[in-house]
This record gives sequence, structure tokens and C-alpha cells, in this order.
Amino acid sequence: MSSTFTNDGIQEPPVATTLDAWRSRVQTHPDHPAVAYFDGALTARELDDLSDALAVALDEWGVGRGDRVGIYLQNVPQYALALLALWKIGAAALVLNPMYRGNELRRLVDDAEPIGIICEDVSAAATAETLRGSSVRFSISTSALDFQTRNDPRVFESTTRAAPAADGDLVELLMRFRGRRPPLVELGGGDLALLTYTSGTTGPPKGALNSHANVLATALDFGDCAGVVDGDVVFAVAPLFHITGAVLNAGVALVRDCVLVFANRFNAAVALETFVEHRVTYTIGSITVFNALSEVPGVSADHFASVKTLYSGGAPIPPATVEKFEARFGKYIHNAYGMTETTAGVIAVPPGLRAPVDPSSGSLSIGLPLPRVDIRAVDPNGDPVPPHTAGELEIAGPQVVSGYWRNPDASRDTLPGGRLRTGDVAIIDEAGWVYLVDRLKDQINVSGYKVWPREVEDTLYEHPAVHEAAVVGQPDDYQGESVVAYVSLRKGATATEDELVAFARDRLAAYKRPRLVHIISDLPKTQTGKIRRSDLR
Repeated sequence: MSSTFTNDGIQEPPVATTLDAWRSRVQTHPDHPAVAYFDGALTARELDDLSDALAVALDEWGVGRGDRVGIYLQNVPQYALALLALWKIGAAALVLNPMYRGNELRRLVDDAEPIGIICEDVSAAATAETLRGSSVRFSISTSALDFQTRNDPRVFESTTRAAPAADGDLVELLMRFRGRRPPLVELGGGDLALLTYTSGTTGPPKGALNSHANVLATALDFGDCAGVVDGDVVFAVAPLFHITGAVLNAGVALVRDCVLVFANRFNAAVALETFVEHRVTYTIGSITVFNALSEVPGVSADHFASVKTLYSGGAPIPPATVEKFEARFGKYIHNAYGMTETTAGVIAVPPGLRAPVDPSSGSLSIGLPLPRVDIRAVDPNGDPVPPHTAGELEIAGPQVVSGYWRNPDASRDTLPGGRLRTGDVAIIDEAGWVYLVDRLKDQINVSGYKVWPREVEDTLYEHPAVHEAAVVGQPDDYQGESVVAYVSLRKGATATEDELVAFARDRLAAYKRPRLVHIISDLPKTQTGKIRRSDLR
């Protein structure tokens, strides 16, 4: 196989929007399964009819072109229904983390100003109180118990249905309006599909304007390059409120004749059973997901027997973690890289290839740029640097957003000339392989020497007892900053802090060695699995 993605078979999409691609799929294979949820399933025709019904209900509430409606749900079939329904009437989905409460939720709603929200019944009362006096004019709820009958207690806290939101229950609305179609709205590639907020790990969250053209480009190109084809089974293991889950799982499946499998909120044991029951062929999730799967008692290679490709995105993968997973389960975890601003993955390791390791930094490559994606590493002046030289990763292509919601200053600073300045430090070799060194803002300065936390973390991951690691800089009166590490240990494993300091000392230059290693039970993370170094500082 070539050491680069090629443009063979990749061309400008024949349709303008993800909704167009979905409609083509329904017309071609209406009775093929489209969604699976434990023991429940929906065909493409059924999913289309139900989303029509929801679109009619939303239209009657006054939702129209350019409006935003919040989707405040776990990974359930209603998520796909809501996305399709909103797009059918020209509206955009404001994707909201269902774990957000109080001010966390209210800040995003006040910024995005949605006119309605779709939430889970168990949180409907609290959501209504939080959003009192906001732009939200209507609220409908749904139960995670719907569209299945198994009621697994590991992912369903209760089998008792809560009272619906003020404006009704989603399934009741579907039954009331089923058989009706919404008025036809002609969408273009520039229309907003998703309003997706950045994770806020480097500052206040910003709303990325993910257009229909952005979503379609990523869903088609990433899926094709990852080898996803009609008939595949895609497991929505990444949360759909995050751009990775929304596009690289849901989007990839919806624009093809694939089955999109849901399993509610993530539970590692349930996820393993889902791989087996539904014969999953492809998924992408954070590396913390794969770490959690590998810790389940009784897990074996048999759980992944049907899988063709596994991808990990959201955070860099240490080489040692990939090697351990493959040794145990016979499946190679392919790296992928993207941002909210690139509408998810734009750099990935092609199936059948193994990511090389950069000899200077020890970083495992995040892959090769997808077709139609233009990348370069630049210096602080914005000038390209030579191969094998660290610089800020800059990206352009049809996946890159036009800007941020109502934030022209951030749009101008981050997207000069339409090219995304990622804030990530990368090395690109002559063959096009990209090595992510670290975030610019996370660099540690020890007596004038630059230390990238990820290099120290990757070294700690080589220790057999280390489950997760994060490295930060601590103010130091003598040398400016010193290197401090925080680690959690694998179940049943033992190690001392002094032992881990000595382990790193034998493998790193003196200025890179952690002065202290703190062993804690669990590292702080975002809801999408990214370790929050800012909390550790």
C-alpha cells in the first residue's frame, strides 16, 4: 500500500449536504437496517419516516431555517432522529453535553440562543429550571428506554419513566405526526448543520460553525479512507455531543448503507457485549475508551473478532498503549486527528499501515492528511518549516469551518485566510506522516530547555503498572519550571512514586525527568476523555 492517501476514488461529493446523502441512501436501500439499539432496530425507511414526523412537529413550533435547537441526550436512536429532523427544516443542531448542569449548560445556551431543546425525561425538570428566562421557547423530552426492551441496569439507572418535559414526549409526538412530511427546504453546503462547542481545555468554549459541506466532506472522506463500506456496522462509542461521535461515527454511517449501533451512555462491559452481539466492524473512540475496554474482566480477542478497523481520536496515543492492545487482542488501533474546527478527523493512519514513530520526539504518528486536506507546519511568523522540524500545525480544506459563532476576533486570529492555526506543535516528514508533539500552551521551560509533556508521558506509559499519565510544569524559583507527573495505575498493579521517578530517570535527559511523580486514583478528564492538564496544574 502507498505511504499516503491518494485521490483515487475521492472526488467532490455528488450532493451538497449530509441530508442529501441520507435521502439517496433511503431511496436506494429503504428496507436495510439503519439503527440498532440493544434488541431494537429501525430500517432506513422507518428512521426517515420518524424524522419526518419530528420535523413536522418542530415546524409547527416555528423552528425554521437558521434556527438552533439543542440536543441534550446520551447516545440513543433519538439523536439520529433529531439530527435528520432539524436538517429537514433547515435548522441546526446545537449539540450539548448531557453531563453539563447548571451554569455549564446555561453558558452555552445563552451564547448559542437555541429556540428549543430536546432532553432526557429524567433531567427535564432540572433542565427547565436551569433554562428559565433563556432563549428556549419549547422543551420536549424523551426516554432512553424507548426503541428497546432489554432495560439493562448497567446503563439504565431506572426502568421508571419520568414525567415528560413541558411540551411533551418525543415518541408521543412521533406517533401524532407520523405520516406527514415537513415543507421542503432547499439546503446548501454553506448552511449550518452543527453548532459544536470546543472542549474549553485551552480557554472558554467557542461555537464552531460546522456547515453541511464541512460535515459531508469529513463523513465521506474519512469513512472512505478508513475503509468503511456499505453493509458495515458502526458502533457509536464516542459521544454524539462531541464532533468525533457526531461525524466520524454517526455521519460516516448515515451517508452509507451502514448500521449505526447505539448503547446509551458508555459502559465498558456493555460495550464489549455490543461488539459481539451486533458484529461491529468499525468504530472510533478516545484512547480512554480502549483502556477501559482492556480492563474489563474476561475480555479477549473474541470480543473484537468482527472488527475490521479501530480508530482512536481526541488525544494522542502512546506507542506502548497501541502495542499492548494489539498483543492482547490482535487489533491495531489506528491513530486519527481532528478538531472541532476541522469537523473531526482530517489526518489518519490508513488501514493496513502502521504508524511510524518519530525518532527525535518519540511520538507515534497521527497519520497522513486525507485527500483534499492541505497541511503544513509553520513558524511563529506563519512561514513553513522544513521537514522534520517542529512547527505549529496549520490545516486547510473543505472540512475546516468558516469561523466561530458570533466571535469575529477568535475567527480572525485562529483562521487567518481560511487556514486553521491549530495550536498543536507537529513534525511532518518527507513522506507526509504527521507527528503531534504537544500543545503550544503546554510546553514546559526548564532552565531555557523546552520540554514537551507528551514525550515524558509516553515514557511513563512504558512502565507496565502505569494506566494513564499526565505531565505539567510547576513554577520553580531556580530553573523557571520543573517537570511534575501524575499517574494512575492499572488494576492490580503496584508501583511507588520513587520507582516511577527512577524509571523515567533512566530513559530521559536530565532536564526532561520528572522531579515528582504523584500517584492518584484517576486523572481529571473532559467528558470526551481528554486529560485536563489545566486541572492538575
